[in-house]
Amino acid sequence: MYKAYVFRMYPNDKQKQKINQSIGNSRFVYNHFLNQKIEDYKNTKQTKTCFEQIKELPLLYKEYPFLKEGDSCSLRNSLFNLDDSYKRFFNKQNRYPRFKKKGINDSYKTNNIKSSYKGNNYESIKLDLVNKVITLPKLKEIKIRGYRNLKKIIGNIKSATIKKEAGKYYVSVLIEEECIKPVFIPNFIVGIDLGIKDTIITSYNEKIENKFKKENIKKRIKGLSRALARAKAGSKNRYKIKIKLKRCYQKLRNMRKYLIHDITNKLTNENDIIITEDLDIKKMYKNHQIAKLLTDIPIGNLLKTLEYKCELKNKKLIKIDRYYPSSQICSRCNYQNKEIKDLSIRKWECPKCHTIHDRDYNAAENILFEGLKQYMRTINV
Repeated sequence: MYKAYVFRMYPNDKQKQKINQSIGNSRFVYNHFLNQKIEDYKNTKQTKTCFEQIKELPLLYKEYPFLKEGDSCSLRNSLFNLDDSYKRFFNKQNRYPRFKKKGINDSYKTNNIKSSYKGNNYESIKLDLVNKVITLPKLKEIKIRGYRNLKKIIGNIKSATIKKEAGKYYVSVLIEEECIKPVFIPNFIVGIDLGIKDTIITSYNEKIENKFKKENIKKRIKGLSRALARAKAGSKNRYKIKIKLKRCYQKLRNMRKYLIHDITNKLTNENDIIITEDLDIKKMYKNHQIAKLLTDIPIGNLLKTLEYKCELKNKKLIKIDRYYPSSQICSRCNYQNKEIKDLSIRKWECPKCHTIHDRDYNAAENILFEGLKQYMRTINV
């Protein structure tokens, strides 16, 4: 399998200059050939393929000599990215490719080129976790930080993506590893109800809350946004405020990532079968009452992370029908109370068996029973 490891880099001034040069070159090539595709389609209703455009790169070097100063692999990779964005557009996965702007998603990708000479093997990308150093093309050795408990990564390095974000530099190393899955033994099972007030409610009556208070960062973002609006365009002050604002957004994203990994690790380490609802996330965002709250609790990303971690650890993730009325059904007598559609009702009494239910915990129990039925059918088949 392919796995990416992200490290923070600490380049010196010369290395920073080369990184910025390679980022600018890849952005220039991407925009140049995107414009070429647009003009060709207007004139001839046809466009050149990715490999035809790669053959034109030597001519572009003569016209723009500064392209030779950066990483040559990054230019070819930017054309592969352009081709991929067109494919995704035709598959209706995203909108039409747009021109890249400086300061937004500043990054470039380089490949690990292997060679051998006189019995010695050479690689253009090397990773040394003992000395905390990475070797990259055109940059040589750069100090890195991350994965302090890891001393060695066993696998083949395929590529590296260098990214500049909020004045900081990062490298994402893609490694091909051998995947050894553990034996699946269904000992523990859990049903989870994804909520807004509490992030997750389990069938063990355990509520996993959002631990992080984002109000302070949001106030900071609000204040910096106002200061940015007042700052004079092109001034040094405006640039400083922009960096501060980017770092606040970066901190907010990292908090969300940490929350997602913390929850998914807990669920996959403690349980063998995890049952959840198949939610329609897009439809949920259309509801303006809960759309703002969903940004603090990214349910879509949480489910995606849970899915790949279950596959990695050989756990079973079962999704029940999204229209199953888990909140309305009594988990004791199976009576359906349609009055509970109102989200403001947090506790209710069953008219048939008179059991008092907590809305979320009752839903988690019903999800568990429904998922267990699905699992038992697959075993019988």
